[in-house]
Amino acid sequence: MKPLDHCLLYGFVDSAYFDGRDPVELCRQLCDGGADLVQLRAKDWASGEVLRLAKRLIPVTADAGVRLVINDHPEIAAEVVAPAAHLGQEDFFDAGHRHVDEVKPGGSTLELGLSTHAPEQARRACEAGADYVAIGPVFATPTKPGRPAVTLDYVRWAAANIDRPWFAIGGITLETLDDVLAAGAQRVCVVSAILRAPDVTGACRQFKERLLCAPR
Repeated sequence: MKPLDHCLLYGFVDSAYFDGRDPVELCRQLCDGGADLVQLRAKDWASGEVLRLAKRLIPVTADAGVRLVINDHPEIAAEVVAPAAHLGQEDFFDAGHRHVDEVKPGGSTLELGLSTHAPEQARRACEAGADYVAIGPVFATPTKPGRPAVTLDYVRWAAANIDRPWFAIGGITLETLDDVLAAGAQRVCVVSAILRAPDVTGACRQFKERLLCAPR
């Protein structure tokens, strides 16, 4: 598994986009397409359902050398020995946490990523010890209904100020990717533009190739 700062493409197994497909097969397609991280995101599922699917996904990602990230459930990530978990602002700071060690199970080497929507949130996430930071939504996206776009200005700020791996997220497509990269991003999270594509693996490869070719 490559170091986090070498990771470029962050894909998702998102329950809102299964559309009757097998999530394990979707995960395999993301790994085959070059995703460096795959997040299991199932916002409307009970924790037991998330745990059962996480147990099915971890062999797929482990065999591919890809990080499996469990959204919202650090304890499940630790139980299935997933490398990472991810929390939003409301699940971390709004829940009273101040440092990532407070939600990492004791003795765990779990990496924790935090979502941010503004510079002050990014600063707090870094001070809290986040292993990586998500920046977004850069553009309006159905994945985050009602959340205003942070625009490319936040991406430019992140490029100048964040001292650890960070990923631009939100409405990023092959058509908008060049603008995001030009604003200073090196890593992106992509949900609908890959999961809604007729060929998930092919779409993943297109994003990865563009990211690999981008100047650094």
